[in-house]
Amino acid sequence: MPAQCFLGVDLGAESGRVLAGILNENKIQLEEIYRFSNGPVPIAGTRRWNVTGLWTSILKGLSLAAQKYGDQIISVGVDTWGVDYVLLSENQEMLGQPYHYRDPRTEGMLNLATSRVPQQEIFDATGLQFMEINTLYQLLAMQQTDPELLNQARTFLMMADFFHWLLSGSQVVEFTNATTTQCLNPLTGDWAYDLLRKLEIPTAMLPKLVSPGTKLGTLREEVMLHTGLSKIDVITPATHDTASAVAAIPTTQTGNPNWAYISSGTWSLMGVEVNSAVLGKRAFELNFTNEGGIDGTYRLLKNIMGLWLVQECKRSYERQGQALEYSELAEAATFAEPFRSLVDPDDPRFLSPPDMLEAISQYCVETSQPIPETAGQYIRCALESLALKYRKVSGWLEELTGIPVEVIHIVGGGTKNELLNQFTANACQIPVITGPVEATGLGNVLVQARAIGAVSSLSEIRKIVLNSIETNRYEPQEKVVWDQAIQRFDSLRNNKVES
Repeated sequence: MPAQCFLGVDLGAESGRVLAGILNENKIQLEEIYRFSNGPVPIAGTRRWNVTGLWTSILKGLSLAAQKYGDQIISVGVDTWGVDYVLLSENQEMLGQPYHYRDPRTEGMLNLATSRVPQQEIFDATGLQFMEINTLYQLLAMQQTDPELLNQARTFLMMADFFHWLLSGSQVVEFTNATTTQCLNPLTGDWAYDLLRKLEIPTAMLPKLVSPGTKLGTLREEVMLHTGLSKIDVITPATHDTASAVAAIPTTQTGNPNWAYISSGTWSLMGVEVNSAVLGKRAFELNFTNEGGIDGTYRLLKNIMGLWLVQECKRSYERQGQALEYSELAEAATFAEPFRSLVDPDDPRFLSPPDMLEAISQYCVETSQPIPETAGQYIRCALESLALKYRKVSGWLEELTGIPVEVIHIVGGGTKNELLNQFTANACQIPVITGPVEATGLGNVLVQARAIGAVSSLSEIRKIVLNSIETNRYEPQEKVVWDQAIQRFDSLRNNKVES
């Protein structure tokens, strides 16, 4: 069979790419066709997404792909981050510029929701961790501040579904990203209608749910004319980027395996793949989440603030006139004093601080620790703290599933952070395997390939990835000092003093 080309549009919180996946003889080669920037746009005191700008960039990338691969191209599919959405009117007009999940309008909405419906009841109905960025609280905020606009909505689309609509005209929501909303019931596999009605959130706008690998139709005529692409299929991958990344874990084990994963980037999403959602009191107490995966699996996971801490430290230094590269920060952290200061990466102050250096410093003051004084000390604090949080989450995963975690697979951009990878092996005292960096893109295009019959199963997807990439392995070291560090990490909350 000749090589086949599948186009993946991968939109992240900082950048987007149009990728070409070339499948040939049980191997996949991923090529970046076009990269473009992304990020929040400040508009009149709010944070929004520039979706029309993103669409312009996607069209450019598709045009370049058409020029290079022409008739080899079989299909296209889009994956994005979770929780954010677009609303369409009855006349198919966008209702407002879509909000960014870090917009402050959701502050206080979690408390409002739980004043109307008990928190345990919300968890039982959705299986999702409580974060104010969740779609549920975004919709509740809109209901409070702009109910007229919300009531005009006739179609609710997650971000990837919005771009699939622009590509093909389909108006559906794909399952894996729907599970990030806290508006979906994992037991019924449908929208949590009863919960939404109790919170007075309109439900008529919610479209049909579809599974990863669903053929949505073919390209709109206007898209073909603009890009030069032929009448190719539009196929929904696992549209949540982490679901696509987990589909591309390079392993032969599936379903309740003894490995955990960390999709490492701006956020760290750490979890295990299970055959059904894990609910109940303990999962609720630990604030775990059940997000959809391939073939009806669930990703039992926890969101951790991730390399956002490092990214924001870098931005803080840039505002001070110090343009430090990530490689320079990593080198400085390598030689900084170990375990000088630690933070809980998921403390709310780190979600969207005006200045990350100041936020870390204040946390250290409140927990009676020395304030970092150098870039190396700040970055080492962030990386060691992340690794220790991974250890906590790994233990909780074992408790919830009853299955020991014997290896951790790290995928995504964070695989390039060798210091954090080694810290993770040290903290968790199990081997860490890193790669692929491009897990999300590989998962995207290979799910498309499976949809047309070029790949037979999730297991084969993972074997193809294993055949196609190189991985790195980190063995655990320094057990005693990391065991001591986890005790200190556990005591941080108890050591807080009033600021």
